[in-house]
Amino acid sequence: MSDNLQFGALQDPEPNRGKFRFALIAGIAVVFVLVAALVLPSGMLLNPWSHGNQPNGAKRHLTAAGAQLLFGPAEQAYAPQIHIENIAMNRVENFLNQEVTTLSGEVVNTGDRSLQGLELTVEFSDELRQTILRESRSVLDPPPLAAGARRDFEISFEHVPASWNMQQPAIAVTALRFTAAK
Repeated sequence: MSDNLQFGALQDPEPNRGKFRFALIAGIAVVFVLVAALVLPSGMLLNPWSHGNQPNGAKRHLTAAGAQLLFGPAEQAYAPQIHIENIAMNRVENFLNQEVTTLSGEVVNTGDRSLQGLELTVEFSDELRQTILRESRSVLDPPPLAAGARRDFEISFEHVPASWNMQQPAIAVTALRFTAAK
């Protein structure tokens, strides 16, 4: 009894299968990019943290009430005049049995201009000092914060990741709006 064994390279029974997969994946990627370009506002694909740009290079941010905050050269130059003091953190359980982390403190305007709006960005880190949560919030409600004045604020976070290192988060001024000159 003789066995007919053949040695040589194995041949793919469907030689065009790899080309088809590549074409399918490339087609899906192109469709995804086109849909994203149509759905997202311009600039969001390049910088998802930006809410748009102003002609003078200032980034535009909106408060919860829809008021516009800027962070152009004038606002960036003034930002060091804003101090965050008396920071306290608290974790409590809400009525839905969810843990809520609250950050409270005082905003102090040590500059010579009155502020109509102010946005703070809070960054929580893990044990490796990697940012695990970044949120920006408007912390000034009317009336304006006068030069030399201070005001209490409170920000609540419902979903701080479990990997948080339980240290005070980094807080930065990321947008503001001056009160209009009279």
